[in-house]
Amino acid sequence: MHAWPASEVPVLPGQGRDLDVHDTATDGRVTLAPGPVARIYVCGITPYDATHLGHAATYNAFDLVQRVWLDTKRQVHYIQNVTDIDDPLLERAAVTGEDWAALAERETTLFREDMTALRMLPPQHYVGAVEAIPRIVPMVEQLRDAGAAYELDGDIYFSVDADPHFGGVSHYSAETMRLLSAERGGDPERPGKKNPLDPLLWSAARQGEPQWDGGSLGPGRPGWHIECVAIALEHLGMGFDVQGGGSDLAFPHHEMGASHAQALTGEFPFARSYLHAGMVALDGEKMSKSKGNLVFVSALRRQGVDPAAIRLALLAHHYRADWEYTDAVLEEAQERLARWRAAVSRPDGPAAEAVLEEVRAALADDLDAPAALAAVDRWADAQRQSGGADEGAPGLVSRTVDALLGVAL
Repeated sequence: MHAWPASEVPVLPGQGRDLDVHDTATDGRVTLAPGPVARIYVCGITPYDATHLGHAATYNAFDLVQRVWLDTKRQVHYIQNVTDIDDPLLERAAVTGEDWAALAERETTLFREDMTALRMLPPQHYVGAVEAIPRIVPMVEQLRDAGAAYELDGDIYFSVDADPHFGGVSHYSAETMRLLSAERGGDPERPGKKNPLDPLLWSAARQGEPQWDGGSLGPGRPGWHIECVAIALEHLGMGFDVQGGGSDLAFPHHEMGASHAQALTGEFPFARSYLHAGMVALDGEKMSKSKGNLVFVSALRRQGVDPAAIRLALLAHHYRADWEYTDAVLEEAQERLARWRAAVSRPDGPAAEAVLEEVRAALADDLDAPAALAAVDRWADAQRQSGGADEGAPGLVSRTVDALLGVAL
């Protein structure tokens, strides 16, 4: 599966700062200190509907991580998956009467278009769950043969008790885990499971559903969590720098994925740090496909909204914060974009070296994008009020905003 085209990232003078972030697994601040090649895995979409602002906010957060790393002169090895076979996709296809594979391909194509428009840096490997099945099957067989997984009516379940570190990502209580498992694709009430929290690794073939050769597992299709483990281990290996996604993925998805990998390899940790983005709400409720309360990036683009304004609307909120989308949020972003473009269009302006350092400092401080926007706002206000004589200032501000915030002025 192919990703989307990369926009050029300007090279800025000097060097950026290492990134201090909030790590979910330790519930505290950590300084990310990758080697010369920083490794990051971000969980992708289940393509049964278009990209909404909640998705965009998550991918924007991890795009900032990459941009900070690039500014420190590191290379970035970024992996993202596509869950192109899963229950929600099959359910949507059944409702609409569309072939599930055609639905997945169409929505994945639209996602790529949205990511391109928003100038999100693409992953080096963009991998679908279906294409990962040849890697998944032997992993599930290995877990089963090692006693870390078991069969139940033809399905294969992972035993969470096989990983002594289980619970170390989310730190939720067993009661909370059980509730979230039921809400987020698990089946804690299924009789016969060794532990209600045990997640599905391989689903035996059901009539009317797509199926693949599972070797000794029998025909079927993979569970949700194991796909990311297979893809991450193939392309990044154990102990990669950052596992990222929305806050609703901390449990069960990231918790289970970590345990799968740790039980499989006998190594710890799966990822060195876990970063989670907040949720975006509309009309008082989290945007979600199941609720249908969505603002689609593609719909805003069709209405003529500049993707740079959409990105500024996302950047106006701290990545870990939950926030609510309103028309006023977008209007403010459009006004900011117009102010900034007017400011950098002049032939000179106030000195801008401090702006670059302020933006670098803000992003290094747990990706504080609102503080970074405020630094550029101050320069734009000074430009409007009195200007300056530095001929290089507008260009430096423009390159700073492009390289570190992903907004083309």
